[in-house]
Amino acid sequence: MIKTLYVRIICTFLAVIIFSLLSSFLIGLILFQKEIDHTGQNDMIAVGEEMIRLYEQTKPDDQEAFMQHMVKISAYPIHLVDTSGNVTFYGLDDTSSFEIAPEAVRQVLQGHDYRSPGEADQTFIGLPFSFAGERRAMFMQFSSQNENLINRMMMIVLLLGLLIGSLCIFIAARYLVKPIQALTQATRRLAKGDFDVVIQTKRADEMGALTQSFNEMASELKQLEQMRQDFVSNVSHEIQTPLTSISGFAMAMKHSHLVAEGDRSYYLDIIIAESGRLSRLSDNLLKLASLDSEHHPFEATTYYIDEQIRQIVVTCEPQWSAKGIRIELELADAVNITADRDQLNQVWMNLLGNSIKFTPEGGHIEIRMTRAEKEVFFSITDTGVGIAPEQLDYVFERFYKTDRSRNRSIGGNGLGLAIAKKIVTLHQGNIEMKSQVGQGTTVDVHLPIR
Repeated sequence: MIKTLYVRIICTFLAVIIFSLLSSFLIGLILFQKEIDHTGQNDMIAVGEEMIRLYEQTKPDDQEAFMQHMVKISAYPIHLVDTSGNVTFYGLDDTSSFEIAPEAVRQVLQGHDYRSPGEADQTFIGLPFSFAGERRAMFMQFSSQNENLINRMMMIVLLLGLLIGSLCIFIAARYLVKPIQALTQATRRLAKGDFDVVIQTKRADEMGALTQSFNEMASELKQLEQMRQDFVSNVSHEIQTPLTSISGFAMAMKHSHLVAEGDRSYYLDIIIAESGRLSRLSDNLLKLASLDSEHHPFEATTYYIDEQIRQIVVTCEPQWSAKGIRIELELADAVNITADRDQLNQVWMNLLGNSIKFTPEGGHIEIRMTRAEKEVFFSITDTGVGIAPEQLDYVFERFYKTDRSRNRSIGGNGLGLAIAKKIVTLHQGNIEMKSQVGQGTTVDVHLPIR
């Protein structure tokens, strides 16, 4: 059973080349048989005429020896037929299966040349010959030795072609199959979790394109695996921190002698706060998983987005009022948009919540919204601590925190901006952040008006 591509290529080539050679040989015989016969007859006529001319010039005494010598030189067997129908054979062997039709003999004895017809089994010619003072019909037969020589030559050419072609296909098949074998080995490494796979190639053909695509796939899988590991690590870290606090304070409260009665309320507040962090983390993870899935419901409605933003500002009033933050609104009126209201509500809550968290007491937050022909532009600028330039490229990644200790103290988990970006992307919009350390941060959101 043929299992490898290498063996299949070789067997296919051998079958094709053998079929092609045999077919070409047979077709060539069919197409050129008449021409070959005609050319052979012309050669025999030329040799026969030269033989007759030499005989007439030399008038040899030993005529039998002369004819045998001519046969050896020409390699054409000769039949001399006299007027009585007697045949004298001169050849390299003593037997001959050559038969001459009486009509051919009569035609030559009358002084005419004769050529064997194309459908005849043997190729021969007839020439009138005055031999030993008598009229004779000389018939020259195409030598079986010549035919054998040509046949052997053709067979050797075919065998050499088959041998050289087979050798070439052995080398070429290895060249073709080698990159496939490399791809197979690399695929097995990928299946085992080894994503550091790079196949070196300089080919520019389809196999090179396939190898390049494989390398790109391996690189993307490696990035996905790294993201998965980072995600698991971040989730584990975000869960472990509040769980440690909850477990520690709960164990302390279990033993009444370790906790003063006046501190119990304080410890319970910590347990409740950490439980809230776990709840928010779980909600955000579920929301991201839902947004990432193709089955997340997108309930588009048409509403006034400026009213929605004003409602968000009012909802968050306890937070910004407690810190003495001044909110400045500059919103275009009656901006109608078709979008998922609940999802965009989450975006505005996350962005305003971040600005409130990182703006110090007595700070200032500006919220502006303008409308173009087919887009609405939203920006929120605060006077918070700002973000370093090298961190701006990562702020929308999941679990990324510019200051982890600060974020833990205010209950952040690094998912708010990631959720906001995902929602804006689902709305075919764009979100960007600009910031300077110590001067504040601006987040710009562009949404199409549908």
